[in-house]
Amino acid sequence: MNRTNLSLIVMFSLTLAAAPPAVQAAEFSEAELYLELNNTDGDLGIHSSIDGGAYSLLEIEDPNERVILVVEAAGRLARQGLTQLFFESAEPKFSELDPKEFFRRFPEGTYEIEAISLTGEEIEGSVVLSHVMAAPVGRITVNGIPAAKNCDAVPLPAVRGPVLIDWDPVTTSHPTIGKKGPVKIVRYQFFVQQEDLKLAIDLPPTVTRFQVPAAITALGGQFKFEIIARTASGNNTAIESCYTVSPAPPVTR
Repeated sequence: MNRTNLSLIVMFSLTLAAAPPAVQAAEFSEAELYLELNNTDGDLGIHSSIDGGAYSLLEIEDPNERVILVVEAAGRLARQGLTQLFFESAEPKFSELDPKEFFRRFPEGTYEIEAISLTGEEIEGSVVLSHVMAAPVGRITVNGIPAAKNCDAVPLPAVRGPVLIDWDPVTTSHPTIGKKGPVKIVRYQFFVQQEDLKLAIDLPPTVTRFQVPAAITALGGQFKFEIIARTASGNNTAIESCYTVSPAPPVTR
């Protein structure tokens, strides 16, 4: 080996040793994109929850590399930075936006989430959007009385406390909306409300009943409740109904 070749090898080795390591983009601590169906009202929406940063610019691209969201902070907020974002799209009725058109608008696949941090570095995340929606919870009863189809039904179930609401477990995809496929329920979300009062609770997938706390039931009158079945893909299917609670009879001595 001559000196020229040896010199080239040494220089090449030094160049490799001096090369800085590739900078790996930071990742979001939370990146969710999911669909929510209100089976009672007949509407669909797309929701997202993103956490991580701080950043001043964020974009979401669909599987076809089309940008569907740009969030850019300005002025003092850009200097401060953003760290958490939650959004919920409009949810027009099916008479205004057919479910098939909605699913075409937001295709299945991997959505890329990219942001620029306050120091100019990239923050990345990706999430897979599914068109498989859970079937709505069925065979709902309020103290053994079949639940009303919606809150406009007449008459609504009239019960006395304690109030126990139960339903059958969800095991299949929606029969008519979205794509057929296996579903795994990861939790049920239960809400009950009356005017400004609202109670929300997450239940494991093995629990399909909830007794409304006596302090709420004691108020009497009409109550609205909602049950959401959430799948492992993040998609939600919700139902809404109402019932009335008659005042407890007076205690006689």
